[in-house]
Amino acid sequence: MSMTLHELVLEAKAQIKEIDVATAVDAIAQGSILIDIREPAEFEAGRIQGANNVPRGVLEFKTVDHPSLSNKAARIVIYCRSGGRAALAALNLQRLGYSNIESVAGGIEAWKNAGQPVVTDTTSYTG
Repeated sequence: MSMTLHELVLEAKAQIKEIDVATAVDAIAQGSILIDIREPAEFEAGRIQGANNVPRGVLEFKTVDHPSLSNKAARIVIYCRSGGRAALAALNLQRLGYSNIESVAGGIEAWKNAGQPVVTDTTSYTG
């Protein structure tokens, strides 16, 4: 039986903990690890302050050596653009033994819609 992408995401969301933006703000303020699983170009275009970029495509492989993924018991908040990729990522991290993963419902779009700030790269490369 094949599934649609929408069904796959819904199945993942049923098995993970999704949090709203207000809860994410509190979690971040309390020192939770924040991971943005979008692609580097998306991350550079605008991200939540303090986020670590671990792209979805390499996330599971980075669990071995990425400092932000070294503690499987740490509270980790992950997000993407709208919540789908983060839900799938959260499910896989749980399967890999992470016990306190939370996915931001609606992703960075919900974050921005709630009036929360985003940071962009402002580095200028002048020689």
